[in-house]
Amino acid sequence: MGSRKVTSWHGKNITVAGLGVSGISAARALAGLGASVTVVDGGDSEGHRARAAELEAAGIAVRLGDAERLPGGTDLVVTSPGWKPDSPLFAAAAEAGVDVVGDVEIAWQLRGENAAPWLAITGTNGKTTTTQMLASILRAAGLRTAAVGNIGTPIIDVVTGEETYDVLAVELSSYQLHWAPSVRAHSAAVLNLAPDHLDWHGSMEAYAADKGRVYEGNTVACVYNVADKATEDLVVEADVEEGCRAIGFTLGAPGPSMLGVVDGILVDRAFVENRQKNAQELAQVEDVNPPAPHNIANALAAAALARAFGVEPRAVRDGLRDFRPDAHRVAHVAEVAEVTYIDDSKATNTHAAEASLAAFEPVVWIAGGLAKGATFDELVQKSAERLRAVVLIGADRALIADALARHAPEVPVTDLDRTDTGAMLAAVREAARLARPGDTVLLAPACASMDMFANYNKRGDAFADAVRELAAESA
Repeated sequence: MGSRKVTSWHGKNITVAGLGVSGISAARALAGLGASVTVVDGGDSEGHRARAAELEAAGIAVRLGDAERLPGGTDLVVTSPGWKPDSPLFAAAAEAGVDVVGDVEIAWQLRGENAAPWLAITGTNGKTTTTQMLASILRAAGLRTAAVGNIGTPIIDVVTGEETYDVLAVELSSYQLHWAPSVRAHSAAVLNLAPDHLDWHGSMEAYAADKGRVYEGNTVACVYNVADKATEDLVVEADVEEGCRAIGFTLGAPGPSMLGVVDGILVDRAFVENRQKNAQELAQVEDVNPPAPHNIANALAAAALARAFGVEPRAVRDGLRDFRPDAHRVAHVAEVAEVTYIDDSKATNTHAAEASLAAFEPVVWIAGGLAKGATFDELVQKSAERLRAVVLIGADRALIADALARHAPEVPVTDLDRTDTGAMLAAVREAARLARPGDTVLLAPACASMDMFANYNKRGDAFADAVRELAAESA
């Protein structure tokens, strides 16, 4: 898959698919460069019409309620990340010989001559945390940077804005990478690979291939997860610049050209002289917040990318100490009656839930929601010994209940047969009843939230509110 670089946007007829944040950003930027822009979106709500009115006031055409027909004369389609490759609009574009690219591809093409290099991060889980860790480390090194891509300010706005940067920490989803064939990062990391978004990609192989695009054209380092061989395989398959190195990260003692952990210390055996014999201390495990195993792995990946960019060890330590994770990511809510309550509502798939469960023992696990085609046997098998009890909520809770019956029949399970938002309070109260002093009640749903909540943030808020109500009653 390739994309023809546009040398002049003036007079080009651009169709933007999607009236979300990234679509609006692309439409405004391209119209500002003289392109004739039409935005198409299948929605026609009051919110859609309000956003359309703002764009139309800026001279940008908007077509609501019809996202399948390709506007006549279209030279290029720019899509928002979530649009599926088999969308009718893209089929029409292919028939007309028109390229389809994403907002990340447009951002790459719009960079200036002395543009900041990109340090790119992808993976099934941990992308946002690792990208924010990396940005914190880069700032601690005195570099002008921003965490962009799949988070924060739209990346087109960043690369076309007046503020200049030394380097960008760029989170890229598999969707974004699918539509960004020309992106060439300074260095990149694939944190892990597990089945996710297969309804969008069509197969695990296609999903992995899109993740692997992040390594294409890397110049200094391709960072992979030693514990996840699929990520190393993607490095082997990538077409990189001469001299680009494969750098592994591991929770164990690192070999040469790796970063890892020795006696509670994060160490670098990749970016040091005589890496066959020497190692450089970077930080203590206690400098990572929170110091859960999967988050230590995130920190090592961020450190590897920072070191690839020449950052000194002290900045790695200081950046990790300064970093504070976003809400709903293994967040400590409260301790009530000697039971700890942890909100990891962001654990929306089995891989993330497995990592979360591995950080605590024993656990009363609150799980369930929309499974998105996932199966739970492997997750339950790996986590069964840690489970004190399980409380299930949500539309697809029966799938988890079945896996528990097969692989952890001795674990008590409460199946809350309700999907209303008030179910969370009932779940927390039931978990409190099942927990013993020293236990952790963990919300790590392993499922998406949209059956009961607008998003995982709302789900996590409901959990935290329920815990605080419980705490007030116990005071």
